[in-house]
Amino acid sequence: MNEMTTIKTTLKDWESDQEVRWCPGCGDYAILKAVQRTLPELGADPAKTVFVSGIGCSSRFPYYMASYGFHTIHGRAPAVATGIKLANPELDLWLVTGDGDGMSIGGNHTMHFLRRNINCQIMLFNNEIYGLTKGQYSPTSRLGTPSPTTPLGSVDRPLQPGAFALGAGAPFVARAYDTSKNLTDVLKAAHAHQGAAFVEIFQNCIVYNKDRFADFTEKAVADQGQLWLKNGEPMLFGSVKSGGFKGIALDTEKLALKVVDVAVGEDGKPDWQAAGVLVHDVTNRGVAHMLVELPMGPFPVALGVIYDDPRPTYEGAMLAQDEQARAGKTADLAKLFAKGQTWSVAEEDQGPLSGV
Repeated sequence: MNEMTTIKTTLKDWESDQEVRWCPGCGDYAILKAVQRTLPELGADPAKTVFVSGIGCSSRFPYYMASYGFHTIHGRAPAVATGIKLANPELDLWLVTGDGDGMSIGGNHTMHFLRRNINCQIMLFNNEIYGLTKGQYSPTSRLGTPSPTTPLGSVDRPLQPGAFALGAGAPFVARAYDTSKNLTDVLKAAHAHQGAAFVEIFQNCIVYNKDRFADFTEKAVADQGQLWLKNGEPMLFGSVKSGGFKGIALDTEKLALKVVDVAVGEDGKPDWQAAGVLVHDVTNRGVAHMLVELPMGPFPVALGVIYDDPRPTYEGAMLAQDEQARAGKTADLAKLFAKGQTWSVAEEDQGPLSGV
């Protein structure tokens, strides 16, 4: 996205006149409010902002934003978003999708959108279930998940959206969860990134997959279950009250990450250097891959900005190429039509139509 002129708005300026219709208690409400709180802080202009969605509970999002929006078809939001950005690269583009919409039928579209690096904030609501179609298991459902289509429990190995995004070449990957106070900071970081910014948001489906993420979001386990990453800071989690500080270090024998205990020094602060705790570097793609695939339980869930390494955007390259092709040329439609294999038919050679 090119440099935008900021304006002053409030949360109310981003609320549409549509009744918000999700199940009571759905995590989508929290995400909607987080976005509506974030946009005024960015100085965003509703007249230059577009939300694009596919199909699913999350895809109702554009109706609830007082901006431009497209509710497209299943899995094809990235294709529509690409067209929008090429037609008007000045627009602030947000893509809203879910684990079913974006990772199943729309997986190929999401992949190409990321590898092309369209300048857009992609929010993938991951509730690990198909909510709108009544609770079937989704590509991200965990092993053993019971559902109408897996009554004895899912045997599919779940897809990791963060790993998918990195594998597709996304230059920005982040994670948060619906009710987190840090969600707005993650959205701001995604917006600041010039390129395809992929944000996976763990979202509680109150009806079909209730409390799926309670094992790391509940207050009692949050300290030990969440690893909030900040560039240039050690990968620390835990606290004295919750059982002590821990950190993420590199197992040099296995070339894998491991959890280490971190002692508290005389100054009362965790001595992370003595424990060999890694310092987070958002440009390290290899470590980013390991972080998004950490198994829950033995490891905390990596949250925040996991990877951020900008590169030229697709629309920027396309527009530069177009400008180069136009340089020194005058538009001449007649000349274009006459170019190549063309011929003329003289009037005297035109006989009556036959066989009509």
